[in-house]
Amino acid sequence: AIQDAGMTESSVDLSVVVPCYNEEENIGPLVRELVEVLTPLGKSFEILFVDDCSTDRTVARVWEIRAEFPAVRLVRHTNNWGQSAAISTGFQMARGAILVTLDADLQNDPHDIPILLEYLSNADLVCGIRARRKDPWIRRLSSRIGNAFRNLITGDSIVDAGCSLRVLKREVVHELPRFNGLHRFLPTLARFQGFRVLEVPVNHRPRQFGKSKYGIGNRLWRGILDCLAVRWFKYRLFSSERTQKSHEE
Repeated sequence: AIQDAGMTESSVDLSVVVPCYNEEENIGPLVRELVEVLTPLGKSFEILFVDDCSTDRTVARVWEIRAEFPAVRLVRHTNNWGQSAAISTGFQMARGAILVTLDADLQNDPHDIPILLEYLSNADLVCGIRARRKDPWIRRLSSRIGNAFRNLITGDSIVDAGCSLRVLKREVVHELPRFNGLHRFLPTLARFQGFRVLEVPVNHRPRQFGKSKYGIGNRLWRGILDCLAVRWFKYRLFSSERTQKSHEE
């Protein structure tokens, strides 16, 4: 179940979708940095937090910062469904023609958003590649192996499937299947549907507050099964209007 707060009827130019789970210390600094970066763009925007049933004061922090910045919205899951579900809910509830996703842990740099938006003029989805990652070596190694395995099984060539900093046009999400693990395969699935996908190097920062929710143990076997499922999906997918037109041309 989903609970929405701060909903209005009017649309906006840009929706920033931020899945969060137990990130109370990061909420205020992230909102202030996002507002600082987005305001000069001259676009209307919203910052949509999707709380995945946090057990700390994350929700309270969002309410507090919303009193200062009305562009902030909050959507709450009544159960803990994971990051893919939170992103999917955010896509469903967002009002923007352009969507931005990033983590709530401050490791993604909001100052990269304007750069990605520029590349969106020649693409439908622009993904970040975390340059000089500030994660422990075991996470960097596991990501490298995971990316290579995903590309081998799916036939794609994504450099950094784990980077959450992305900008995309709304039409991309209309044809995405919803499943646990979606966030790691979003660029690949978009390509399957005929959308144009670009990857651009972005900044990556060390985590200052809170704890990472991911490790090798809770991603390995699930990731293998997800790869096989996406491979199956690739060959069972109905050809979209975009790919039909490209074949005709």
